[in-house]
Amino acid sequence: MIGLGTLGNMALILIGATIGTLIKGGLKKRYQETVMSGLGLAVMFIGISGALEGLLVPEDGRLVGSNIMLMIASLSIGGFIGEAINIESRLDNIGDWLKRKLNVTEENGKGFVEGFVNSSLLYCVGAMAIIGSLRDGLNGDPSMLLSKGFIDGATAIFFAGTLGKGVFFSVIPVGLYQGILTLTAGLIGPLLNERLILNLSFIGSILIFAIGINMIFGKRIKTGNLLPAVLIPVVYELILHLI
Repeated sequence: MIGLGTLGNMALILIGATIGTLIKGGLKKRYQETVMSGLGLAVMFIGISGALEGLLVPEDGRLVGSNIMLMIASLSIGGFIGEAINIESRLDNIGDWLKRKLNVTEENGKGFVEGFVNSSLLYCVGAMAIIGSLRDGLNGDPSMLLSKGFIDGATAIFFAGTLGKGVFFSVIPVGLYQGILTLTAGLIGPLLNERLILNLSFIGSILIFAIGINMIFGKRIKTGNLLPAVLIPVVYELILHLI
């Protein structure tokens, strides 16, 4: 069944967020802050490892810089598009709207919007979200998205345990994002090759690193506005395909 991967991914996030919310009630604020810092560091190093795989390639027994221009083009063009659309502000507004509709008080709602935005971005920017959705749409193979779901669900435990109920609602952008990719897989699928997968992972990992920075130091980078950067490698591959 096409779409099963996204549905399973969403369900696993909800399960993890439920567990995290139950844990949150028994954690003092200082524990939540320390766990959040540790999670931020983990996210940063996940991003660093993925970015280095795309930046440094072995050549004649040494590591050589690669994909520098792709990185610059993706982040600059993607940032320009994201800033024009103002994705970050729109995500914040959605989080605020959900918070008001749920009547979450300021004391209990601290971190609600941050939890919604950070978890939404983290679950969407990785290569697994894109490649898994394409595989689901092309072959009806949900395995990669289900594997991603277990990772997302485990992360949701810690996000919800420190930031609260906003994490539950990250399933909305995840469902829309992966669902659209699944439905349009026939258009993007012919471009799918090892180079594109590497480039998607490379750019996505840089955004994951940025999310880690925001988790530790507060919102320093408008990661949401950089989200279109993950589409630039697809455009690049399309140009090469046409040539």
